[in-house]
Amino acid sequence: MKFTDGYWLMRPGCTARYAAEVADIRADERRLTLYAPVKHVHGRGDTLNSPLLTVECWSPAEGVIGVRATHHAGTVDRGPEFALPGAEEGAGKVHRDGEVVQLSSGALTLRVDASQPWRLEFVADGRVLTAAGERGTGFVTDAEGRHHMLGQLSLSVGELVYGLGERFTPFVRNGQTVDIWQADGGTTSELAYKNIPFHLTNQGYGVFVNHPGKVSYEVGSESVGQVQFSVEDQSLEYFVVYGPTPKEILTRYTALTGRPALPPAWALGLWLTTSFTTDYDEATVNRFVGGMAERGIPLSVFHFDCFWMREYQWSDFTWDAQTFPDPVGMLARLKEQGLRICAWINPYIAQKSHLFEEGRRAGYLMRRADGSVWQWDLWQPGMALVDFTNPAARDWYTAELRKLLAQGVDCFKTDFGERVPTDVIWHDGSDPERMHNYYTHLYNKAVFELLREERGEGEVMLFARSATAGGQQYPVHWGGDCESHFNAMAESLRGGLSLGLSGFGFWSHDIGGFEGTPTPTVFKRWVQFGLLSSHSRLHGSRSYRVPWDYGEEAVDVTRAFTLLKHRLAPYLHRAAQQAHATGVPVMRAMVLEFPDDPAAATLDRQYLLGDDLLVAPVFTDDGTVDYYVPEGTWTNILTGEQVTGPRWTREQHGFHTLPLLARPDSVIPFGADDQHPVSAWADGVELRVHAFADGVERTLVILSPNDPGESARFHLLREGDRLHVTTDSPHPWQLRLGGPHGTVHACPAGTGAADFPYRGRE
Repeated sequence: MKFTDGYWLMRPGCTARYAAEVADIRADERRLTLYAPVKHVHGRGDTLNSPLLTVECWSPAEGVIGVRATHHAGTVDRGPEFALPGAEEGAGKVHRDGEVVQLSSGALTLRVDASQPWRLEFVADGRVLTAAGERGTGFVTDAEGRHHMLGQLSLSVGELVYGLGERFTPFVRNGQTVDIWQADGGTTSELAYKNIPFHLTNQGYGVFVNHPGKVSYEVGSESVGQVQFSVEDQSLEYFVVYGPTPKEILTRYTALTGRPALPPAWALGLWLTTSFTTDYDEATVNRFVGGMAERGIPLSVFHFDCFWMREYQWSDFTWDAQTFPDPVGMLARLKEQGLRICAWINPYIAQKSHLFEEGRRAGYLMRRADGSVWQWDLWQPGMALVDFTNPAARDWYTAELRKLLAQGVDCFKTDFGERVPTDVIWHDGSDPERMHNYYTHLYNKAVFELLREERGEGEVMLFARSATAGGQQYPVHWGGDCESHFNAMAESLRGGLSLGLSGFGFWSHDIGGFEGTPTPTVFKRWVQFGLLSSHSRLHGSRSYRVPWDYGEEAVDVTRAFTLLKHRLAPYLHRAAQQAHATGVPVMRAMVLEFPDDPAAATLDRQYLLGDDLLVAPVFTDDGTVDYYVPEGTWTNILTGEQVTGPRWTREQHGFHTLPLLARPDSVIPFGADDQHPVSAWADGVELRVHAFADGVERTLVILSPNDPGESARFHLLREGDRLHVTTDSPHPWQLRLGGPHGTVHACPAGTGAADFPYRGRE
């Protein structure tokens, strides 16, 4: 929210008070509290009739410093609060030298000089990362009498800001106004399904505003040299998270707020859905599944969207008997074909559903102040919301889902969760404004924990649309309702890369676009992009997304890239393990992987898939694509062509290729089985070695998807014109040099060590 009118004036009705200096410091070994008047105190009279801000500083984890500024401390804290599973006591250490006091945590230090005007200075490695200066800590009352706490942190020359959730506006946030407020707004505006009050910059730090309600950001848009964030409250808490690299920032941030769970390996395969408002029944489902099999396109998951339930009765979790008279038998027949089953749900209960009256009587539905159930007619007639702050309501809701799991459903698409009103009363007394964003967290957590209870660790995943901070713990998330053209494809990618820089490890999108019907060209290009994403789902609104509806070439492209993704499963699973262990996403913005390359800072039409694969989707009808290649010799794993960077390049691709480049000095494992995402990955694995320089060595671990304790380790070392490989694998394996058409060396089972000729940069 903007409060000023340029540099000199305030907006009409706004009055601001900013910390001016430090009047007193109270410090112990681990924490310090600063008392800051909002005007300079020259005598005792200046201490009267004026606010005094209380600013508490501490460290919840190494490399993280928290700041909480409070005006009036007597307010009632009604919650909810973000859980911080990684917070610990005593991470920081205070040192005082006269008027200078410092709080250090790891390499990060907060420095305050009480002899000078107000300034909170965050320092690391001998440089100032950012600072809250003259207008950096304070409060504003507006024309309506609302009280806003605000913080401002300085931006240095050339500093760029990223993150704040899955946002479809320009990738770099500088110059934008961003409201952290859940909305069902599609992918074409500043509204977002996944609003995360966390940003990071290219100067080695990130900032998490620990407030679950509305947070208003002015990112170099009110004061161009500042990131301002404000909340309508009496206190404001934020954490500065040091890196120094973007990966390290994400690792620290997700350690604090929660790491992504590891989705099951079977979810890496291709998903197909019924689409949304299309007509379908069991015959349609069989036609889709059979059609994919007849055309040689392996399918891993079949998803039933909304109309598996009866119209006007969502969500009552009851199959529409007219279209699915034998749901249990149908699901069993689908599972006999090796498919997993996903079912669409949402947290709303329509009035026509039998669950509405049941929930109303028991007090499980969100209520207005007068005790009546909150309802409206948007989406479903007479729709009410399940009150997940009521443990009994949560158990009631998940008991219905438990019945579906018993029928054969494996996972749920947890749609919606954004349109949450604020004129309501919650069972646990939560603040309605704070619950607006937080509701989706309770919703997805309830479903995720049910699945974990029923299916066991490692077999749990959602396909979720909405999220807030901490929601990364319950993957996978998809990008919501996009249109079916190249612009929508590009905006979807921007949103996914932004979400990855906000702590989310796994992301998907509707292949082909949701609204409208893609042209065959758009469909084929989106298939390439979708099958080179974390998770891959064909889905539409009013039209099907079976590939033969878009021509025989679309069938060929879908088949080829599905088989490719299956062969890349051991590589992708390794990237998934990294996301689970460190918070670094599977799909990585170029700035995340190449923070020291200025050319990578603004790139949002290409990405790294895992550590070693550069993907540049094609967004043009004629197949032309411009993309940037960082330093080194990169090898297209589809064509064998090499590009040496750093440089921009322009290429033209048919529908069977795109820029998909292996990093220099990389080893990409290709599984032998291209029909399934889950197989004995180490058995017959092909190690593809790309542009290995003399002296380079790499260790590659291939995990078993069925037994996490099993693995095969390969160590590769180039010395001169020889490449040495040692392994503990009991299986046969292959080594391929020089790209997809290069020399293949087959090694039988039990080959624990081998040497191969290697010359040049094959």
